Amino acid sequence: MAGNETTKKMLTYRGKPLVRSGNTIYYGDMADEFVAMLQILDTGDFEGLEISKKVTVQILSTNAELRLKERIKKKTEKNNLYDALKIASIWLERMLEFPDDTTE
Repeated sequence: MAGNETTKKMLTYRGKPLVRSGNTIYYGDMADEFVAMLQILDTGDFEGLEISKKVTVQILSTNAELRLKERIKKKTEKNNLYDALKIASIWLERMLEFPDDTTE
């Protein structure tokens, strides 16, 4: 045993970190040029479990020198967390590969 050392394993999706703060989930590495921000706007009950019903997805530049409005590169709204994560991962990969592509 390694004594009192604890190893925390970060939750990931498709190899990128997921960090949750309340109803906001950040997807991606803050050291990269872009990250995805998912905000759960509405939830519902499904067989006793609380699930997301409305989620906004935004691809944000990590450049702190830009104003917030300029940092938002793409955004959409999805009806569940799975679809939101799916589009976030696709958009984030594309933005990291082709940073000048800001079409919606």
